[in-house]
Amino acid sequence: MKPTLYLETTIPSYLKAKQSRDIIQTARQQITSAWWDNRLNDFEIFISQIVIDEASEGDTVASRKRLEAIETFPLLEITEEVVDLAEKIIIEKIIPEKAVRDALHIAVATSNEISFLLSWNCKHIANAGIIKRLRKTVTDEGFELPVICTPEELLERS
Repeated sequence: MKPTLYLETTIPSYLKAKQSRDIIQTARQQITSAWWDNRLNDFEIFISQIVIDEASEGDTVASRKRLEAIETFPLLEITEEVVDLAEKIIIEKIIPEKAVRDALHIAVATSNEISFLLSWNCKHIANAGIIKRLRKTVTDEGFELPVICTPEELLERS
């Protein structure tokens, strides 16, 4: 059985973005493409309506490319349990209220017992300081936090 993985919106965004001239952005685009080509099929991939909503925003050509990349992945529901957990994450000031969608990504993956949450959002999601605080909060709420990481961390097979 394949491990489960929640694909946060930054992944299809980097995958389908125009080539950047910024060295860090370019590296992330290349890593994301390599992960997509070499590791995607090693996981059972899930998304949520939040991913679709975010991928739909912005330039219509770019949004169409992002949506095409994720169209076959099953959706996880935004349940009351998910909303309650996201609210707890915000109340605990782990993630700011203005980033409620980031809290919802974490809550969806956590409440559905997903193994990995893949993201390039290193400000609010794939951030070691935040992960430590998240782990305590979700454990206190009776959940286990998924492994939160970037594509670079899952590029090589273990």
